[in-house]
Amino acid sequence: MPLANRAAMSIEDLGKDYNGSPAVRGIDLEVGRGEFFGLLGPNGAGKTTTMAMLTGLMEPTRGRIRVEGVSLSSKPLEVKAMIGFVPQEFAFYPTLHAVDNLRFFGRLYGLRRARLNERIREVLHAVGLEDRARQTVATFSNGMMRRLNIAIGLLHEPRVLILDEPTVGMDAHSRNAVYETLARLNREGVTILYSTHHMEEAQRLCGRVAIMDQGRILTVDTPEALVRRHGRGLVRIELKEPAGDGLHQEMAALEGVEEAAGRDGIWTLTTREPEKTVRLLMARTESRGVRFRSLSILEPNLESVFLRLTGRGLRDSPGPERREA
Repeated sequence: MPLANRAAMSIEDLGKDYNGSPAVRGIDLEVGRGEFFGLLGPNGAGKTTTMAMLTGLMEPTRGRIRVEGVSLSSKPLEVKAMIGFVPQEFAFYPTLHAVDNLRFFGRLYGLRRARLNERIREVLHAVGLEDRARQTVATFSNGMMRRLNIAIGLLHEPRVLILDEPTVGMDAHSRNAVYETLARLNREGVTILYSTHHMEEAQRLCGRVAIMDQGRILTVDTPEALVRRHGRGLVRIELKEPAGDGLHQEMAALEGVEEAAGRDGIWTLTTREPEKTVRLLMARTESRGVRFRSLSILEPNLESVFLRLTGRGLRDSPGPERREA
């Protein structure tokens, strides 16, 4: 079945300008029902602005958004009832218990009495906070607060769950707990749109990803297909002392090397066969008496895909987006 016939979310020519300058530049995207879809890019790429428009928190300058075929601009309340949003910022009252926060937001969603109490128990279980239900949220760790944020977004059983950098500041144990929770929800049929600048998260969780930079979608596909198409290995070296003339040309001429770039004794070689490139490099530099301070290999992955498409890494930031932390 074509994706368009089973789209949970459809986005056409979506854009946002600030004072005449585009922050998001005409995005076209479809997220299928039941997908775990990643929006991948560095801080400042436009991800948070895009999320704010998709959830109705920000008015687009142009474009159309549909959720389950319903227009956000025409029927905002109907669309918002189908969406759960987990923002970067904490969206709760720290002086209240976890249960009190969930009861407050549940009532805003229209949940009452037995059904509200049932959903509170279910979402606390889903995020692993049952034993913290009556604890003041201000005493929670960062990871526990992040999980409460997710619980609030799940209360009204949304068809589409949108998460904007939900693991920021989490320790490894808390991140894994969130990953397992989201994977289970997705298996149960929840469509998930997940924004991150951590390629490890995208490769672990997402069936498809869109790579975004400077307000544009650069490419959309499965992580595996993107690595096959665009991925290159990177060999990064730092020399102990400046090398003689001609080393740059020799590195660029090594078999399999597509590009050699660097300065001040720090070089990056782009190659399809990084291990072979290292062997050739070591032989060439040994004959010249060149010594290394460090040498590292980055195998082809989404990080190297992004570097190839944009010329910079996923964690490099061009400066803060107007709304993005």
